[in-house]
This record gives sequence, C-alpha cells and structure tokens, in this order.
Amino acid sequence: MKWQRGDISIIFNGEAEGVKSFAILDNEKKVFQRMQDEESDAEIDEEVDLLMSCDIVSATMSTKPITFSRSQDGWFFKEDKIENIGSYVANVYDVNGMTLVTRKRREHLTQEDIVKNKAMLESISKGSNTMDAVPELQRKRSLVPPTVQHYTWETYINCETENITTLGRKTTIKEDKKTIKATVAMNEDFPLKLEPLLNVLEVIAPFKHFDKLKEFVSMKLPPGFPVRVEIPVLPTIVARVTFQKFEPDMSIPDSRYFIPRDYKEDPHRFPDL
Repeated sequence: MKWQRGDISIIFNGEAEGVKSFAILDNEKKVFQRMQDEESDAEIDEEVDLLMSCDIVSATMSTKPITFSRSQDGWFFKEDKIENIGSYVANVYDVNGMTLVTRKRREHLTQEDIVKNKAMLESISKGSNTMDAVPELQRKRSLVPPTVQHYTWETYINCETENITTLGRKTTIKEDKKTIKATVAMNEDFPLKLEPLLNVLEVIAPFKHFDKLKEFVSMKLPPGFPVRVEIPVLPTIVARVTFQKFEPDMSIPDSRYFIPRDYKEDPHRFPDL
C-alpha cells in the first residue's frame, strides 16, 4: 500500500450496481479504474502469503470514556488555543481518554517472521520510507503440523470452559493497551455540516484506512466542523486530516459525475484498489 499523488477524482454512483458504482480517475493520464469485486487466484495467493507472514491483529478504539477539553497555549498565562487552519479560525481541543486496544495472535509465525516484522516496524517508526521498509514478499512455507490431540468428541464437548483444550496449534496471544493523545480543531463557520462528511466516509469506510477516521468523526464532537484531526499511529508518525479550503458549488454540471468518453479503462492503474 502506498500513497497516490496527482490529479485524481473519485466517482461514486449509488444507483449503479457492482463494479460500476465506484471508479477512480487519473485526470493526467486520462485513464480510470473500477473497484475490483473479484480477485484472481494469484492475488488471493499473494494475500494469503502476506497474512500468514504477519500478526493477526485486532485493533479497537475505546471511545466510551472520551471527553474533549480546550487545548491551552502559553508559558505562564495559559489561554485557550486558537489556530488558523487554511482560511479558518479554529478552536483546538485535546481528546482525553482515547485508548487503542490491540490484540495479536502469532502462533502461525516462524521466528524469522517475527524478527522481520519487528525490524520493519522499527524502520517505519524511525521515519523510513514505508515502501522501502516492506520486505519483498516470498512464498510462505507451511509450518510443521501441530501435535495431534487424542480426544473423543464426548470429552471435548463436555470439557469445562476454563479447561478447554486447543485441538490445533497452541495459541499465542498478546494484548496491548495504549493511551492515544489526539487533537481536533473545530470551526463553527465552516460551510459544511458533519452529516455529509459522515455519508462520504460511510461509502469509503470499507477501506481500512478510513474506517478509524469514520469511527472518530462519528463521536460527539465539540461545536463546529473538524477542520483538522490529528491521531498518532506510531510513536513518530501522526495521521493528520485537514480541511484548508472548501467552496460549495451547486452549479457543477451532471457530466462531471460521469467518466469522460475519452478516458480509457486501465485495470492496473491503482494496484492497491
């Protein structure tokens, strides 16, 4: 996965079905690519190899105890922090009580996999290029089968919950809780309300990069519109979403919502789509 820069447009047609409902356009190369709803056997094999070489991670953000308080600025005489973000004057708030709970399972990994994954995360956290830090994917070899457990069906179903026996490989689970220091800047004069933004995030939420953003924005935010959201994802990396300029235009012709006729379809323009 890597960032795509350029003159790019996204078209979503709620009335269309299947792959025709979502398309990304490269306006410089005049090509477009539709969202793929089926993967080839090679892509599935590659994805399985990737998953079997990494931790199985379940990350949840605890949002129930979250509160917002005004950020303070100044050395001796503290005052509420106000920043200019683009053309908007925003009140800055600290997000309190946000906890990221991460659960990992790694019984399917070899020691070599664990060492490689740790080195990759350390490289990324130090600011290295994300794509350079990811090692070239190699075909995953099967692990040695786990020891066969000789249990009858009656013994298994009658086993008490606290003493239940794992029939397959012994699970290796690690849980980590980390308090996240996030900030949000709100502007009460922004010409867009939260509801349209949530509708857009609802469409793109299947992309895991936007799912957490939707979850955060769905919370009960302070008054106004979040013109900037900052959430740390690694010790030295902060995810920042900023709205610096917004101009509503109701005179956009219907043709802008359709793929131009001179654009050609390129199913490989965005490999990660």
